[in-house]
Amino acid sequence: MKPDTSTLDPQDLNLAVRNTVGDMLTRIAEVAQHKIAVVDGERRIDYATLDRDAEAIARGVIGLPGAPAQGHPVAVIMPNCYEFLPVYFGLAKAGRVVLPINYGQTAVEIAWILGDAEAKHVIVHESLLPVLRGALAAGAELDTVVVHRVSGEAVTIDGVRTVDLAELLATEITEELRLIIHSDDVVQCLYTSGTTAAPKSALATHNAVVTGVMSNALTVGDSWVRRPPTALVVLPLFHVTALNAVTKPVLAVGGTIVLHNGFNPPAVLDDMVSEGVTMFTGLPMMWAAMIAEYTRQPRDLSAINIAMYAMAQMPERVLAGMDVMMPNALKLLGSGQTEVIPATTFQRPDHRHTKNASWGMSASTVRTRIMDPEGNILPPGETGEIVYRGPHVTAGYWKRPEANEEAFKHGWFHSGDLGYMDEEGVIWFTDRSKDIIKSGGENVSSMKVERIMADAPGVVECCVVGTPHEYWGEAVTVVAIADSLPDAAEVGEAAFRFAVETLEENLIAHAKQHLGKFEVPKRFEFVSELPKTTTGKVRKNLVRELIDG
Repeated sequence: MKPDTSTLDPQDLNLAVRNTVGDMLTRIAEVAQHKIAVVDGERRIDYATLDRDAEAIARGVIGLPGAPAQGHPVAVIMPNCYEFLPVYFGLAKAGRVVLPINYGQTAVEIAWILGDAEAKHVIVHESLLPVLRGALAAGAELDTVVVHRVSGEAVTIDGVRTVDLAELLATEITEELRLIIHSDDVVQCLYTSGTTAAPKSALATHNAVVTGVMSNALTVGDSWVRRPPTALVVLPLFHVTALNAVTKPVLAVGGTIVLHNGFNPPAVLDDMVSEGVTMFTGLPMMWAAMIAEYTRQPRDLSAINIAMYAMAQMPERVLAGMDVMMPNALKLLGSGQTEVIPATTFQRPDHRHTKNASWGMSASTVRTRIMDPEGNILPPGETGEIVYRGPHVTAGYWKRPEANEEAFKHGWFHSGDLGYMDEEGVIWFTDRSKDIIKSGGENVSSMKVERIMADAPGVVECCVVGTPHEYWGEAVTVVAIADSLPDAAEVGEAAFRFAVETLEENLIAHAKQHLGKFEVPKRFEFVSELPKTTTGKVRKNLVRELIDG
């Protein structure tokens, strides 16, 4: 059955029934107008202002000379600050695609992403203009740059039209912005860290993002229902976790976001007290640092009722420290990936002590299964690829038809991760099929680091693996055969150690020239040979055993 809508104005019908990210903000702003939505330093911005600013930016972007067409990307290079949020929601309201940029990447990588996405418009914070200028020098081609100025000084960029973000925010709002934006239109474009020099761009629709956001709110349901949370956000907003798994779910239910740009444990704990924070999500290394600060100077953190962690398993001693620091908080592990608006799995409280090494069970809006290479769903206990079905799976990769063919084979989205499901439905992650390293909350391509380090002076051959690390979750570890090290037996232990330290310093300097900050190796091991298969491929499982066994 289908309704006969042939006599309706298509725009009227669209406005009445669509499910979009911009409308999600407007809905909550209408019922929580004067409630504080965002705290950014001394600034306190209510929902009415946030929605008004987003509406102004939407109209301002549409009115730009040479404005990007609806459905085209606009890159955002901004730190954690209030303006990031009206920019994001404003672009969504304008029907443009938001392309958040990880500004910790190299200039060449950012230039490549801008070119691959065909993004000609960028909104940038003044403090990150050197990053943008570096990308332009590396070959990025842009039409318009909108600058959020904080110093008051005029900004010019040779060959590129520049506009002040304040001009967009001052755009007059006289009537409803009437655009046809479909729920299945793409709203955001996030580049994943691939295993080659060409990362893939995962596209997410409005419907996928809204469903993922509401899924996260449902998962910690009674805490959201009792009172909307106040969440301190220190993870970068360009990252899918901070953006889609924390910030938007809090805003969708009328909560408050306390923004921090950079992680400073004393400042985080102080603001938790002064702002009445009830929810915090951090990496294991952040939690450990906060516990150390709390041990030095205790605070009353009894108001925290949700303590989430992601990207890596939490050591028991850190969980124990969290219990002492936040005695009333539910400790919750969430896992997922950019392509399936996270979180896809949550570890239930009753599994914390019995199944702490697991990923937990599927979110209510996602089916998670284990599949063999032939497309058969495997029974409990058998290891295969982790696959997903659900409304917040990516719409596909931009300009990657071959990758899309592989990703959606057999009617499931293929994660590239390996694991198994137990009899209770709990997912246990065992390995990354593409050897992605998760270090400090960022995905690092081992192959990319290998290529760079193989060219470093003194390295004959190398491989890169992730090894457990208390602070980073996983440490990017280079295992190398080096031709510049003397024989320890001939020169003595002290001279040999000096040579090793000198080589490591040189390798780190080389890495910093060619890699993003989060990709620079944290650990080096030097060996006489690397274990290989009969076809000459390095056996990384044996490498890990070799250096940690």
